Amino acid sequence: MLIGYARVSTDDQELSQQRASLQAAGCRRIYEEKASGAKRDRPQLARLIDQLRADDVVTVTRLDRLARSTRDLLDIAEQLQGASAGLRSLAEPWADTTSPAGRMVLTVFAGIGEFERSLIAERTGMGRVAARARGVRFGRPPKLTADQIALARRLVDEGRSPREAARILNVHASTLYRAFALHPPEDAGSGP
Repeated sequence: MLIGYARVSTDDQELSQQRASLQAAGCRRIYEEKASGAKRDRPQLARLIDQLRADDVVTVTRLDRLARSTRDLLDIAEQLQGASAGLRSLAEPWADTTSPAGRMVLTVFAGIGEFERSLIAERTGMGRVAARARGVRFGRPPKLTADQIALARRLVDEGRSPREAARILNVHASTLYRAFALHPPEDAGSGP
């Protein structure tokens, strides 16, 4: 029997396209999961593997829906083999472990896929470094502008508490303390 497994990484993503592809491929049962592929704890995948019978074929739309690394993919393929079940990917027809040639090709291509992901990660990292060097700031925008931090510092210097200054600026006190730590007063480093 063909058994489908569909996974998306975040709650914002939809499973409908994977579900439709798996149904069109003839999957009678489909296990669906919204979880990062990097997580080892995927309850629906564990349930699927526990309920496998001999000659079942686990079908996925793409291998990256099933595993995030060569090691993970090979571990899952080994579990399937232990249950006398196969693995098939709709997008990667060479990934069909129901034959010895398919198992060999799957191992080779999984290694190439991991190599490609590591190259992408390396290029992405280099791109981030280059962007930072050009002055690009990543992350959320700051809650307080430089003028607001100066105003808060002036309020504190005039005798108001940091909590009171934060309330006036409509931010949490910890936001104000972080801003003070990141932007010390200009004369803080100079001594007599």
